[in-house]
Amino acid sequence: MSRADDGATGVLVMAYGTPETYDDVEAFYTDVRRGRPPTDEQLADLRRRYAAVGGTSQLTERTREQVAGIQSALEELSPGEFECRYGSKHAAPKIEQAVDQLASLGARGIVGLVLAPHYSSASVGEYVGRARERARVIGLPAVFVEDWHDNPTLIELLSERVLQAFSSVGASVADADTELLVTAHSLPLRVIQSGDGYDERLRETGELVATKAGVPHWRECFQSAGRTPEPWIGPDILEVIAALPAEGKRAAVVCPAGFTSDHLEVNYDVDIEAQALAVSVGLRLARTASLNDDPRLCRALAELVRRAAEGLA
Repeated sequence: MSRADDGATGVLVMAYGTPETYDDVEAFYTDVRRGRPPTDEQLADLRRRYAAVGGTSQLTERTREQVAGIQSALEELSPGEFECRYGSKHAAPKIEQAVDQLASLGARGIVGLVLAPHYSSASVGEYVGRARERARVIGLPAVFVEDWHDNPTLIELLSERVLQAFSSVGASVADADTELLVTAHSLPLRVIQSGDGYDERLRETGELVATKAGVPHWRECFQSAGRTPEPWIGPDILEVIAALPAEGKRAAVVCPAGFTSDHLEVNYDVDIEAQALAVSVGLRLARTASLNDDPRLCRALAELVRRAAEGLA
């Protein structure tokens, strides 16, 4: 019997998802492309990137650890009151499957949480929309934690990692020749032009982290833009890195503040692609360690869930 059988609140923890195995890459990519199979060139490129990080991303394992960490923190804070399940946007178990599972366990309602700090209608909003619709169809009350980009614990954890990364490149936070790059996943430019506010939330996170860490030289930029013809939000991290030496910079620290765990966009796009570019232009580059299942993060997210759950009463 689960806690939900006793009228506990279901917690739907959502993330992007990743292929379970190297052989699952094509099906996963097709789902990302809303049912349109990738071209041979697109598929080969994605498979090449997965192969470069060991064949599959760490995301599935890291997300499971995060869900377990949130469950553990909730159990410590509110014994027996919450039951967590994971739902993915593009891989099994899907968001809708997880909602159904919580309902079948007897949950009195659900709190949805996306493992991404910055709300955008084109990212977090899509997760929330899918979960809310499925909950509506089956008659399950649902509330959501939609944005936590300025959460004090998030800022503290990121600033600590920024200081460690500065040390790893042999720089002081006050050094004018070292730049902090605070990044998040790019989105189509039309999203920002609609007044979405995603870029403003990233900027606020950057300001809070830089202030807490005492870093005067920083900027926000974006990474991992989709391979589509339409323009995406910039500046792109690779363009920024390529231009830094001409600005007198000798080192840079990348803080992927829009990502909470190790996965392809961190382990390949930053650790391999951005690092190779930095080496080619003579720039020392370090990345902040991913948050993953840091107990302080899991507790902070558990507290957000508990607060949101009050809206189910």
